[in-house]
Amino acid sequence: MQHLKITLLYWKFGLRCRFIMSKLKTIRWPQVVLFGDSITQFSFQANGWGSELANKLARKCDVVNRGLSGYNSRWAKILLPRLINSQTSADHNIAAVTVFFGANDCALEDKNPQQHVPLQEYSENLKEIARLLASAGVSSDKVVFITPPPLHEPAWEKECTLKGCPLNRLNSVAGQYAQACVQAAGQCGADVLDLWTLMQKDGQDYTVYLSDGLHLSEKGNQFVAQHLWRLLESRVADLPFILPYWGDVDAQSPESSLLCDQ
Repeated sequence: MQHLKITLLYWKFGLRCRFIMSKLKTIRWPQVVLFGDSITQFSFQANGWGSELANKLARKCDVVNRGLSGYNSRWAKILLPRLINSQTSADHNIAAVTVFFGANDCALEDKNPQQHVPLQEYSENLKEIARLLASAGVSSDKVVFITPPPLHEPAWEKECTLKGCPLNRLNSVAGQYAQACVQAAGQCGADVLDLWTLMQKDGQDYTVYLSDGLHLSEKGNQFVAQHLWRLLESRVADLPFILPYWGDVDAQSPESSLLCDQ
């Protein structure tokens, strides 16, 4: 008889738990999406600018790395609807998206035709990316474009030589694409982080920001994180801290703290 009572108690408890669980809302972290090429893909490495943002935004939103090494704006435009669309935007409450292409687009056509994208097309691709984001529910005020950084030609030429190819990028050309990015952002009503200009401001030695003439060094990652945060901070300032601070959890009835709607 006692065994039967215990069994009934466990059965009722199980029904109650299943009922409670069926009523619970899944906790959905908002997202900041980093969309770009290798400079974005590598941003989650130790001391990377993406990992720095993720650390700042822990317990407030997920920082999602959608960096694709070697990609250009032409491929990005084609791929974007598979990454962000109206369904994913609604599911994840996207707080901001960074769009960081140009370092591959500006490759010289005669030296690297696979990655090269003509300047005018690059500009149109960026504007199309903004339109695709808007159609997915990510308005222009949530978008931050990032220009390609400056290029240190002697260092990058060494990398090219190691790969058996001639120098395939020029800093002056990267600057043209950076300017096109700034103009496209303005036409779209989006913010822009002009790395090409900022890293060379007042004649400073921009080479310290680069590891191989093209990609970012640790100091370069710090530079991007610092300047990008100034643009992102206002977009995430109102995001609440997700789930209670541990000291605020009711130890006698943790369910009352952990299962309530936020």
